[in-house]
Amino acid sequence: MTLRLYDTRTRVVREFHPLREGQVSIYLCGATVQGRPHVGHLRSAVVFDVLRRWLQAKGFDVLFARNVTDIDDKILVKAAEAGRPWWEWAATHERAFASAYDRLGVLPPSVEPRATGHITQMVDCIERLIERGHAYTGAGDVYFDVRSLPEYGKLSGHQLDDVHQGESAAEGKRDPRDFTLWKGAKPGEPWWPTPWGPGRPGWHLECTAMATTYLGSEFDIHCGGMDLVFPHHENELAQARGAGDSFARFWLHNGWLSLGGEKMSKSLGNVLSLEELLTAVRPQELRYYLGCAHYRSTQEFSFEAVIEAAVAYKRLESFVLRAADEYGEIALGEVTGDFASALDDDLAVPKALAELQRHAKQGNTELAERKPGAAATAASVRAMLAVLGCDPFDPIWASGREEKAALVALDVLVEAELSRREAARADKDWATADEVRDRLRKAGIDVTDGPDGPKWSLEAPEPLEKPESTETNGGQS
Repeated sequence: MTLRLYDTRTRVVREFHPLREGQVSIYLCGATVQGRPHVGHLRSAVVFDVLRRWLQAKGFDVLFARNVTDIDDKILVKAAEAGRPWWEWAATHERAFASAYDRLGVLPPSVEPRATGHITQMVDCIERLIERGHAYTGAGDVYFDVRSLPEYGKLSGHQLDDVHQGESAAEGKRDPRDFTLWKGAKPGEPWWPTPWGPGRPGWHLECTAMATTYLGSEFDIHCGGMDLVFPHHENELAQARGAGDSFARFWLHNGWLSLGGEKMSKSLGNVLSLEELLTAVRPQELRYYLGCAHYRSTQEFSFEAVIEAAVAYKRLESFVLRAADEYGEIALGEVTGDFASALDDDLAVPKALAELQRHAKQGNTELAERKPGAAATAASVRAMLAVLGCDPFDPIWASGREEKAALVALDVLVEAELSRREAARADKDWATADEVRDRLRKAGIDVTDGPDGPKWSLEAPEPLEKPESTETNGGQS
């Protein structure tokens, strides 16, 4: 079955055929690094990682670009409020996003360009837009003339009379519906030299320049959160078309992760940090939860749903691990036809999961009856989990099991030392008791005496003040 995907621009599910045989080019709007990531940001990263893994499983070479917006109004405001340089603020939170992606097993992009590294390409794009009559200068800024492009609004379905860019009024803007390509320099803000004077790029311009720089004037798929359709993606497309580029052939948008019916957002005060959730479930279990709904649906968050997903994942994981205990190494097998058909149908992950769970149930029966086919079934289950980014034998998750085993072993050893210490205290052998405690402390183990006996914990440095979460922006740019 040929892969079929829902294209936001045409509003239909249609067959996907790559521009270049054997290769798929994808651009995902990455984070605006204004603060630490929360779970609302991570859904987009996970669902499009599943798309990428499925394309690779189908034999495609995937060129995957995910940008970093490291210069933006919100970054400047938050850095100023914190009394920190804007570039240091952006770099700190870029690392936090990278760490979050890694913890959830999101594959690293083929290229991860930063906005500040592509000013030359942005200037070139503006020059082409001015030459073609789609942009104009005013009071030190440069604007896109939306009325100059008849197709403006086709991606989002907006009528021109209903367009509101969300920008403040400006002296040089001819029409409030026009949007900013280049912002003239303001006191205390970073700036770059251009033919129109010093300044910094507009948000929409950054992605158009970076996408075409790495994927070409026409590429296969542009991804992002549904709240980016307008104005961000509409304006990206307008800039590209106005400059003479075909741009993306498919537009894919994921639904929100909501809490109480509202999109997770700092402004609504309903965000959850990755650290909070990972105290309750393992990273692979959280990833399984974030990827289990259809990517275009709104996913209503609840702790109950996360725990339910974690339990479902543990059943699948347990089957594969028990098969490995019984038969030795379980290699990656082939996904089933029904699993493939589900993902080929606009990434219908819920249908794919039903097939995965059915297959694992069959494998458990085969294991119980000691049928030789259990190993092949486990290999198939492992292959399907790998497409979802949840292969139990992936080194990133295997290391988690090793850490857990190490903690169990450490607990046995420490408890033995504490028993020795308690015996010494009972005998009033204070020197031995102090010796045991000092040795444990040097190993980074803190001992606390209480009414129920001594308790131990691994010592940690003083916690840093937790930075504010950032708005989801569809999980992205």
